[in-house]
This record gives sequence, C-alpha cells and structure tokens, in this order.
Amino acid sequence: MFRNCFIALFALTVIGCDNNQTHDTESGAKAISTESTSANNGIDSNSALYEVAVQDGVSYQDVVGSLKSISEGMNFVNPANFPIGEHMKLRGIDPQGIKEVRSFCNLSMGTEIILDHPEFLVFTPCRIAIYEKPDANKQLKLFIGLDRPTYDLKSIKNPTKRAQQSAQELEDALIQLIDRASEGDF
Repeated sequence: MFRNCFIALFALTVIGCDNNQTHDTESGAKAISTESTSANNGIDSNSALYEVAVQDGVSYQDVVGSLKSISEGMNFVNPANFPIGEHMKLRGIDPQGIKEVRSFCNLSMGTEIILDHPEFLVFTPCRIAIYEKPDANKQLKLFIGLDRPTYDLKSIKNPTKRAQQSAQELEDALIQLIDRASEGDF
C-alpha cells in the first residue's frame, strides 16, 4: 500500500498537479477518503458522474491527443475505444454530436479494489466519455465525463479500507487526467 501511495505521489509530482484550479463545489461534498486531493474539485458525493466542460478553443482532436499524451505519462494504457456515435450513424440515428467512450487502465492503481472485491470488475476498466450536449445557449458543447470509482465502491458491501484508499487514488488520477485534457494540456 505504501508503495502505491508513493508511486501516486511521485506521478503527481512529476506531472505537476495544479491545485489552483477553480471549480463549482457543493458544500459538504466529500469523497470516501478525507485525504482526497480531489475533494475540492466540485465532486457531487451523490453522483457517480464527474463531468467537465472542454474549454472554448480546445477541439475534439485536442482532447483526444491530450488524453493520449497525459495518460501515457501517468502510466495508463488505452486498450479500447467505443465510437458509439459512429455506430448510431450506421443505424441511421443522429447522435447529435460526438459520443464515445475510451477505457484507461493502470494496474498499479486500483488493484487492491479488485483483490479485495473481485465483483468490482463490473465497473472496470475505467471509462472516460467524450460527448457533446447542448449548453445553456442550446449550442453543442464538448464535455468529458468519468464514472467515479469511489462512488462505484458504494455498491460493494463493507469495502475494505485498502479498497477505499485505492479507489480514491485511482479517482484522483482520472480526475486529474480529464481536467487537464479539458484544457488541451499535453
């Protein structure tokens, strides 16, 4: 466990975590671990979804390139992509913008959850969605969303402390990944 914490801390140090980001936060929102670095990132503790709007001027291609570059630097692999919007088009359905899911895995993160609770596999690999939906002005806007591991862990009866810490570590890394990708960072 100490080794995984050290690896996560080292990765965050190397990547350069920006703790000065501002996000709308709900008062009292807390993740499972009180030591979370993402507890102030606007996480709704009552929702599995963590979603960020892509900054204006950052294209879909920028987001994809950013996800690829940043995830590789964080030792994640991208074993599968699901171009859901393209499949909708093949069936004559207008997807109303971009709709896709990309999976990301890092077996040095999250392993403890699976070892302690194999049923957690139904929630893996970690999925990041890239999609367009109407904004407040009814214009299509690009978003990146994540199914939060700490929220998913609430579906497991009596999760171990080790699994809770592992879920938080994984969630913090994935949130950092999509926050940076939403800015077109490399």
